[in-house]
Amino acid sequence: MQASKPESEFLSLLAAPARRALEHNGITTLQRLSTYSEKDILQFHGMGPKSLPILRKALQENGLSFKS
Repeated sequence: MQASKPESEFLSLLAAPARRALEHNGITTLQRLSTYSEKDILQFHGMGPKSLPILRKALQENGLSFKS
């Protein structure tokens, strides 16, 4: 039986600057992340385009997506 993943586990998949950018903006859950658009996320200092596919996949695996 697989243990359920903590909601913030997606942060561990990111490089440190991107992780800090999300944490600094209060984004520590996928639900909170889904309230932002990809464009919004890229505006954060430390967040780069390499992080978007990782975030997109984490959202999709949980039935969520970025705000349109």
